[in-house]
Amino acid sequence: MARRPADGGAALELLVHGVGGTTPEQMLDDPRTVRITGDDTAAVFRRAEDADAESRPDAHRGRPVPEAYVWCNLTSGNGTRALWLLLLPFMVVNLAHWMRPTARGRTRTVRLYGLLVRLTGLTLTVLLVAAACEVALDLAAWQCAGTSACAERHSWLGFLSPEVSDGGWWSRPGRRLVVAALVPAVLTALLWYLSHRTWSAYESQQPMSRAPEPEEETGHTALGRPGFWYGRRLVARLRAAHTAAGLLTVAAAVGTSAARFDHRPGGPALLDVLGRLLETALVVAAAAVVWVVCRRGRSEHRLDRELDEHLVRRLPLAAVALLVLTGVYAGWERPGWQSAGRLPGDATFGALTLAQGLLVIALGVVAHVLHRVRPDARVALRGLGGPAVAMLACALGGVMSGGVSQRVADWLDGTGTNIPGPPVLLTWQASVIPPMLLVLLVLLGWLGRRTWLLRRLELAAVERDYAGEPQDITRTRRIARARAMATLTDRAPLLVAVVSTTTLLLGAAALAGATTTEQTPAEAARPAYAVVESAAETAEALGSWLIGLGFILFVTWGRRAYKDPSARRTIGILWDVGTFWPRAAHPFAPPCYAERAVPDLTWRMATWTRATGGRLVISGHSQGSVLAAAAAWQLEPSARGRVALLTYGSPLERLYGRWFPAHFGPAALSALHHDVDCWRNLHRPTDPIGGPVRLSGDGGPEVDREALKDPLAYGRTARHPLPAPILGHSGYQADPAFAEERERLLGRLRPDLPGPRPAGGAQAESGRSSA
Repeated sequence: MARRPADGGAALELLVHGVGGTTPEQMLDDPRTVRITGDDTAAVFRRAEDADAESRPDAHRGRPVPEAYVWCNLTSGNGTRALWLLLLPFMVVNLAHWMRPTARGRTRTVRLYGLLVRLTGLTLTVLLVAAACEVALDLAAWQCAGTSACAERHSWLGFLSPEVSDGGWWSRPGRRLVVAALVPAVLTALLWYLSHRTWSAYESQQPMSRAPEPEEETGHTALGRPGFWYGRRLVARLRAAHTAAGLLTVAAAVGTSAARFDHRPGGPALLDVLGRLLETALVVAAAAVVWVVCRRGRSEHRLDRELDEHLVRRLPLAAVALLVLTGVYAGWERPGWQSAGRLPGDATFGALTLAQGLLVIALGVVAHVLHRVRPDARVALRGLGGPAVAMLACALGGVMSGGVSQRVADWLDGTGTNIPGPPVLLTWQASVIPPMLLVLLVLLGWLGRRTWLLRRLELAAVERDYAGEPQDITRTRRIARARAMATLTDRAPLLVAVVSTTTLLLGAAALAGATTTEQTPAEAARPAYAVVESAAETAEALGSWLIGLGFILFVTWGRRAYKDPSARRTIGILWDVGTFWPRAAHPFAPPCYAERAVPDLTWRMATWTRATGGRLVISGHSQGSVLAAAAAWQLEPSARGRVALLTYGSPLERLYGRWFPAHFGPAALSALHHDVDCWRNLHRPTDPIGGPVRLSGDGGPEVDREALKDPLAYGRTARHPLPAPILGHSGYQADPAFAEERERLLGRLRPDLPGPRPAGGAQAESGRSSA
C-alpha cells in the first residue's frame, strides 16, 4: 500500500445520486457550482469555492472537499429515449443473463446458461421482425391489397391492388411483398443504427488498464474483473448476428409464398430450382447466425480490445444480398399467381413460441443445477429468477407483436369480413390474456390483504419506537402503512413466479389450441356447450381489445414522455434499474449507462488517491450505491484500501443480492467489506427500495447501522415545530445519522500520528515506510 501522509492528507467526499437524478446544486447544497471534469452527459461538480482545493490544502483541513458525480443524463436526458419502451422485451431478456446463481467450478454450466439466454434473445429479434412482416406483408400487401373492398377503403394501397390499379405492374403478389418488405427491413436497419450509435455514445469508454486475470471463477464477483465493463467485442458480434437474423426473416417472408407457388406440380422449372437454391442459402445463413451467437460469450478476465471486423461487416452484408436476391426472385412474373388467404404466419409464430418455451424450460433446468451447487435461502425463486424473467420477456414480445397485428387488422378491416386477419395463434394468445389478468387480480388481492394485516402489526411497533410521545392514531396509522407498503418489494419474487408460470402454461395451451384446431377460439368452441362458446367468444373479444390497448398505452406513454419532462423522468427511473447491466444477451437492448459511469468513478477515485495520497469517502444513494460498489471493485487493491464506502437507501442486498446472486451475493458483499477500508450502510423501515446489507458474522453490525427512525419526530418538538414528513427512500442526508457516520468514516481513514523513531537507521526507516 502506498505510504500515507503523516498529517492525514486531504479528504474528499464523492457523492453519487440515485434513481431519477438530481442537480449538482442540490447535491452540494450550493447554488454556485462548477464542473471540474466530464462532459454534458456525465460530470463531476464542486462548489465554486472548492474548485482549487488541491492548491489550498490548509483551507480544507478538518473538513472534506465535497464533489458530486451527476450521471442522470445517461438514462433520462432527451425525449427520444422514451421510445426505448419499445425495446423493453430486449432489456428484460438481457437482465435474465445476469440473474444466474452462484456456481464456482461449473464453468461449462455457466457458459450453457449464457448460451441459452442469448438464443432466447435471438428469438425475440426474429419475433419483432416477424410481427412487422405480418403487418406490412401479410395484412397490408397480401390480404388488404388483394381484396378490392379493403383496397378501396385505403387509397394509399391502390397502386398495389389489381382491381384498383387495373392490373398495374406493382399489383403482382410478389412485387407487392417486395414493396411491403421495406417496412421490416428499415426497422431492422434502425435497430442496428440505434445499437451502434448508443454504444459509441455510452459504452465506448475504456476502463483502467489492468493485468489479465485467470479465466476460471475465483470466488469473487466478476464486477471487479478488468473487462467486465467493456463488452465491445461481444456486442459487435451479437449486433451483426441479430441484424442478419432480422434481414433473413424478411427474406424468408418475401420468398416463401413465391417458392410455394413454384414448387406446385407443373410449376416453372427454372423458378423452382432458383427457389430451392434460395431456400438452401437462407437455411445456411440462418445456421451461420446461430453459430455466431453460440460461438463466443463475454471476455471478462481481460480488457478485450479486439474486434471481429470481417464477421461484423460480412454477415449483415450477406443477409442484405440474400434479401435483394429474394426480392428479385419474388418479383418475377408468374402468370396465374393470386393472393388468397393468409401468408404462412401460423407456422412461423408457432415455431417461435415453441422454441421460446423450450429454451425457458432448459434455462430453468440449468439454473436449478447451478443453484444446488451453493444454495442460498435469500436468493429469489431458489435461483430460478433468470428463467422466470426470460419468460416475461417472451410474454412482452408476444403481447407487443400480437397487439400491433390486432390493431392494424382492425384498422384495415373494421368489420372483420373482408380479410382473414392475423394468424390464428395470435388470436389464441390474445384470448388467454383475460385468464392471466384474473390470476393477477387474485394475487394482488391476496397481497393487499397481507399488507393490511402487516399494517395492523406495525401499529404496535410504531408505538414502541416513539414511546413517551403523545399518541395520534392517524399519525401512527400513516407511519405503519408506510412501513407495510415498503415490504411489498420483498413480495416481488412471488409476483414474478406466479406471472411467469401462468404465462408459460397459458402460452402452451394457446399453442396447442391453435395447432390442433387451426381455428380461432370462438370458432373452435362452437360445437361445445353454449356456456363454453360464450366464454370463448368473450375471451377472444376481450383479449383482442386488451392486447391492442396495451400496445396503444405503450405508444401514448412514449409520446407523452417526449413532451412531458416529468413523465420522461419517470421512464428514466425505470431505465436506471433495467440498464445497469452490460448488453450481454441482446445487442438491441437500451444502452448500459454503467459502462460509462463505473469507469468515470474508478478513474476519479484512482487519480485522487494517487495524486494527493488523501482520504476518500464515496457516498452513494440508492442506485448510486450500486455504482459506488462496482467502481470500488474496479480499483487496484492499494487504492481500494484507502476508500471508505457510505451507502444509504441501498438496494445492494435487497434487490441486487437476491436477484443477481452471482455478482452481489453474500460472498461478493463480504469481499467488498473486507477490501475497502470501512463501510457503513443506512436504511429505514419505510424505504421500499433500500435495506440492510445483512453480512454474516461480525460484518453485519460493522456495516449496517440500526434502522433509522422515519419520521425523525413523531409530533411537534422544539427542533421540529412542524410535523416531520415520512421520507421513505429520500432525504437521508437530512438525518443527523448521515453526518455522524460520515465523520466516523473520515476519522477511521485518518492515519495514526507517527510514533518515536526506532533505532536501526535505514532498516527502521524502511520498515516504517512499508507499514
